[in-house]
Amino acid sequence: MTDDVPFDAVLCDVDNVIRFYDPTELLARERALGLTEGTTMKVAFAPENDLPLLLGRITQEEWAESVAQALTGLTPADQALDLARTLAHLPFHADETVVALLRAARAHVPLVLLTNATLQLEEDLASLGLTDLADAVVSSARVGLAKPDARIFALAAERAGARPERCLFVDDTRENVEAAVGLGMRGVHFRTPEDLRRALAPLLGA
Repeated sequence: MTDDVPFDAVLCDVDNVIRFYDPTELLARERALGLTEGTTMKVAFAPENDLPLLLGRITQEEWAESVAQALTGLTPADQALDLARTLAHLPFHADETVVALLRAARAHVPLVLLTNATLQLEEDLASLGLTDLADAVVSSARVGLAKPDARIFALAAERAGARPERCLFVDDTRENVEAAVGLGMRGVHFRTPEDLRRALAPLLGA
């Protein structure tokens, strides 16, 4: 890669960058039960409930059961399980603009998906038609490490065949971006596809 391009590989998060969930049904069920919208997610994504899933120690169904148990004090057990399972099976879609930008980038440099994900990730990528999007996938559930652990960033850089300081890292979570920058990576805090477009401009042109 030339000196004009400050990176030799792209490391990119999946959820809330490439893949987006539709919580409409879940929020409607919460409202119907008199719960504040977002209650299920707040409980589900608390580290004590979420981390075992992201490290591949439990399945999504086991995660749903643990979330239901945590919700039971707020709503009856059967309704809690229904909410948890609704969350575990939210519909999702890929952002076509982001996918197109990443495919264009991959024509020039290696692309590695670096994501805190579940054991379901490979099947989910296949359902989106994205099994060929990247050169490699580093999933927390498969490697037993989760962002912002420095070791998973180092592993992704190794899979990309690039030194950490020559990697561009894209993520919607600021803590993860800061961790990558701390390792010498070029970080992009993703909020819209334009953030990614600007970051890739040295590679793809204006």
